[in-house]
Amino acid sequence: MADIRIDSADGIATLLLARPDKKNAITDPMYAAFADALAAFAADAAVKVVVVTGEGPDFCAGNDISMFAAAAGGDPAASMINVRRFLDAISTFPKPLVAAVTGRAIGIGATMLLHCDLVYLAEDAALLLPFVDLGLVPEAGSSRLLPDRIGHARAFALFGLGEPLTGTDAVALGIGNAALPAADILPAAQAAARRLAAKPSAALIATKALMRDADAVRAAIDRDTAAFVERLSSPEATAAFAAFAARKG
Repeated sequence: MADIRIDSADGIATLLLARPDKKNAITDPMYAAFADALAAFAADAAVKVVVVTGEGPDFCAGNDISMFAAAAGGDPAASMINVRRFLDAISTFPKPLVAAVTGRAIGIGATMLLHCDLVYLAEDAALLLPFVDLGLVPEAGSSRLLPDRIGHARAFALFGLGEPLTGTDAVALGIGNAALPAADILPAAQAAARRLAAKPSAALIATKALMRDADAVRAAIDRDTAAFVERLSSPEATAAFAAFAARKG
């Protein structure tokens, strides 16, 4: 499966972003594979909990920037089909999602955490939301979910100023459950997953559904996606993608 690895045992499925040489930046095929995996887990009664993590030192460095450049030069809406499938899958996933985050969590690597139920972060993890710097806008419903979670002023600093956030600070703000040494993150997430897998599954699913305003989340994703697609072909975004490519060249 396209740079995504899956393991399942004892009611726990682990979804590993497996592109460590690129800091687990997500490509279009990875979005498709991620969405397909979540759909399969949702339908599989043997899967009680899903753990999401990254291979190597970094969780996820966001979208592969080549996706943005290709979208800007083609049909932006068409380029977002698998991204939207992923967003729909993670935002409506009925079972507990547990994230284990070390190193960089940039862009979608950070905003997907807002759709997870438990989040364990390395103390020195680095969360960054560089959408404005790329001439874009927040995605994944984060324009609503993040201010709801941490307040407008702090959320705007993360979006507008591009201020980084450590794992310790993210936990203090309510984005995660615990900040621990990097070596302890995956074991902590796995321990929590085992505890959840031992509980009545239907009751957990019903509890999660009661805690989330599904219509509001869907509306936020719709709004973010429409604005994001519009911005992809803007002069500001095009210039930012070209500058990024030049730095990498």
